[in-house]
Amino acid sequence: MADSEVIYRSASEMARLVASREISPLELVEAHLRQIEEYQPKLNAFATVDWEGARRQAQAAEVAVQRRDSLGPLHGVPVSIKSSIAVAGLPWEAGTRLRQGIIAKTDAVLVARLRRAGAIILGSTNLPEMLMAYESDNPLYGRTNNPWDLSRTAGGSSGGESAAVAACCSAAGVGSDSGGSIRIPAHFTGICGLKGTPGRIPGTGHYPDCLGPFSLLGAVGPMTRTVGDLELMLGVMAGPDDGDVAAHPVPLGNISDAELRQLRVGFFEQDDQVPATEETRAAIRKCAEGLRREGFEVVPFTLKDLDAVKDVWTAFFTQGGGMLLREMYAGHEDVMSPILRDFMDRAAALPPLTSERLLAAWLRRDQLRSQMMEQMESVRVFLCPVCSIPAFRHGERSWEIGSKNVEYFDAMSYTQWFNVLGNPCVVVPAALSNDGLPIGVQIVARPWEEHIAIGVASYVEKFSGWKQPPLSAVRELSISQSHN
Repeated sequence: MADSEVIYRSASEMARLVASREISPLELVEAHLRQIEEYQPKLNAFATVDWEGARRQAQAAEVAVQRRDSLGPLHGVPVSIKSSIAVAGLPWEAGTRLRQGIIAKTDAVLVARLRRAGAIILGSTNLPEMLMAYESDNPLYGRTNNPWDLSRTAGGSSGGESAAVAACCSAAGVGSDSGGSIRIPAHFTGICGLKGTPGRIPGTGHYPDCLGPFSLLGAVGPMTRTVGDLELMLGVMAGPDDGDVAAHPVPLGNISDAELRQLRVGFFEQDDQVPATEETRAAIRKCAEGLRREGFEVVPFTLKDLDAVKDVWTAFFTQGGGMLLREMYAGHEDVMSPILRDFMDRAAALPPLTSERLLAAWLRRDQLRSQMMEQMESVRVFLCPVCSIPAFRHGERSWEIGSKNVEYFDAMSYTQWFNVLGNPCVVVPAALSNDGLPIGVQIVARPWEEHIAIGVASYVEKFSGWKQPPLSAVRELSISQSHN
């Protein structure tokens, strides 16, 4: 096999090739570094590439192969990590000048677990300043572009990660998600993403810390090109850690194919308050019909009171986040990026988050979660859109869908709901738009039932799955732009 071809394989297949000595870890890393060298100038997916560190890790991994040591499930596989997650020796800045030059002293818990499984860390990926946007751009490293169309965003806040994995610069990676930050970038770039139940994978070593309301919203999780790789990465990283306040000793579940097929699967095409494009709705219908053909019982299903769920998310994320950031940036407002200023302006336009309003939102969240659990007794898993639209052009903030004008944060509400309710969700590529942009489907299960979402996702993947972005067109577009 040519080294240049191996980067398009799944992480699981790469690990098998290393274990069978069909390719060496160093050859595998060098193939990915060449891909990064070619496409990083166009995509700007990475904040930091650890060129020599990756080679040293690969050489050590090769020694283990030659000695015929017992190899981990990711031995020799090159992965990348969102730059809000600590990787020892690499910048850990969250895209803000307030943290410029900060180097992580130790690995985050999930990074240490990946290393023990044999993974090789290529570097850290780009994001919006302080993770507060659905478009990855910051004053330290600039803007990330979508490998399907450089004029569009790869999403946020794990946009650099999604671009790196989609463009085969990395075999797999890790993002974080408090309002869709894994799932929306996965949808925008045509890859798979998992937001687990909070605490399923420890967020210890993530900045900002997931504390207070953010411990209910936030989760870290894998971003890959196949559902099988999501499951592999989850198995490596999952498990409680004392540093994560949301952690619980709940073991990963499992379900047989026969049991999975006995579950009723729900679906809904759009929220009437926030419509989705017809292409998005068609992708949901396509996946629902595909599951029917596979023998699943598929029924229409919509959770109640989604507008109230969105209100809770706004209180926790926008109002609460705005309060925290105002204090953090006090006296340093001049260093904020335009994207972070936009978020702060949105937060400032809302009523102040008093202690009474915060308590009311917290109580309402628990009531809505109990209501959701009751509704999902008969439908353990369901399909819905990830976002109202495919990847948007850089800087866009509203869109006409049908007869409605859909605003920026509203378009993303399809993911925000499940941060509030704590559901694990898997995103799988489902279709391409008329503009040739990826459209994902979101598969939602009950808390701690990641295995059910993954099981259904493995069927949905059969109907579409990852497709290689038109990288030759990206190359041509970049050259064309450089001459204008």
